[in-house]
Amino acid sequence: MTRLSLLVDLVSMLAREVDLDAWLEDAAGRLAEALGAERATLWLVDAEADDLVARVAVLPEVRDLRQPFGRGIAGLVAAGGQVLRIDDAASDPRFDPSADRRTGFTTRTVIAAPIREHDGAPLRGVVQVLNRAAGPFDAEDERYLVALGRELGRALALTTLAPAADEAPGVVLQGPFNLIVGRGPAMDAVYERVTLAAQADATVLLRGETGTGKTLLARAIHVNSPRAAGPFVTVDATTLPTALVESELFGHERGAFTGADRRVRGRVELAQGGTLFLDEVGDLPPEIQGKLLRFLQERAFERVGGRETLRADVRIVTATHHDLEQAVDEGRFRADLYYRLRVLEIDVPRLADRGPDEIERLARHFAERYARRYGRPSHRFEPDALHYLRSHTFPGNVRELEHWVESAVVLAPDGVLTLSRLPSARTTRRAPPPASDAVSIPHGLSRDEAGERYVRATVEQLGGNQSEAARRLGVSRNTVARVVRTRS
Repeated sequence: MTRLSLLVDLVSMLAREVDLDAWLEDAAGRLAEALGAERATLWLVDAEADDLVARVAVLPEVRDLRQPFGRGIAGLVAAGGQVLRIDDAASDPRFDPSADRRTGFTTRTVIAAPIREHDGAPLRGVVQVLNRAAGPFDAEDERYLVALGRELGRALALTTLAPAADEAPGVVLQGPFNLIVGRGPAMDAVYERVTLAAQADATVLLRGETGTGKTLLARAIHVNSPRAAGPFVTVDATTLPTALVESELFGHERGAFTGADRRVRGRVELAQGGTLFLDEVGDLPPEIQGKLLRFLQERAFERVGGRETLRADVRIVTATHHDLEQAVDEGRFRADLYYRLRVLEIDVPRLADRGPDEIERLARHFAERYARRYGRPSHRFEPDALHYLRSHTFPGNVRELEHWVESAVVLAPDGVLTLSRLPSARTTRRAPPPASDAVSIPHGLSRDEAGERYVRATVEQLGGNQSEAARRLGVSRNTVARVVRTRS
């Protein structure tokens, strides 16, 4: 690999939900190859621990390497911000052999440069290369590594590694997968299962309320799997008319039905070699469930109107917010399909169960994202606004929180996110509805039934305005429309 193509290749990966730890390892391996060296390390400045960390993963079983500021070559570069070249590590007093002792590696020559977006920008990390095969590193290697450090700084700005506050050096490690923010025991358990799911080819069932991030996790499974080079094809069962579900999934032949003027490949065929994500699989019509079961068992299917049996090499990932066990008991979902889908289950927690610190972390992440998108200044939450966010239960989960923060950023040209700029804060100041309009949910209902009653009651209170109901509930309009349609 050429030195020029190295960065292009690495940055292209950051548009997806890659495992950041694996990305750093891959980047280090490719950099060592490009410089003809034995090893390279990308150290990040951990703003919370105030030291350098050579791994991003926060899973407990993943070993990391840490280095204090001012100690060792990487620590000195982090403290001083200047490139260092060492021709004989064993005789240089600046070299710290502790990492070698821990890893069993023998360092002979070293070159290290700061990672930052430009001169004078806060330091984000250190890129270090060891043991060039052709002898000590030279001036050309130094120039290249300094330039690479700047480009890596810009690349890291594309990730969910949040920069430290107030222009301080370092990044805040927000989770192991790019584009997915979340920390703590509940999310660590999810990440562990996502990592294991990515390594296997088994069918996965993601379970959790609407708005918890199941689609992001499904993409993370695909992106970090051996199928990453293949397509990731999504089918949302709630958006498909019943009459078209089979055609959408399996395709149709010309003349199969009125208007079928050509052969069309279905989503299953389009996902060949990759992953098919069936979102809200609990909403599949009963007549399609048998066809999906056959495909899961045999990877075989026929297009609508066709007689030829086709096969597809596709990995299946599904998601639902429904209580599938109850649906099986009530005869609305096939038991044999249910057991086929739940080979590997991943329960995604509600935002309320992840705690107020997680709400604040996500709110700051969304504020930074939308400030960049809408050209707003760096955000600043007023204390009362932050307190309001931290204390809210967010029935619409992460999606609802994201909509709130996006709205507040749009309404804050000065970058100050106040309580009055939060959508729900404005709503709660309105007069309460008359007692006759209060939402009454009978006791003894399942979670799904209670949730659907609440959605329908909200639509009725708003005079049938489904878009406004979706905004207030923090869910998609398709979800609201599905619930209302089910009642009729």
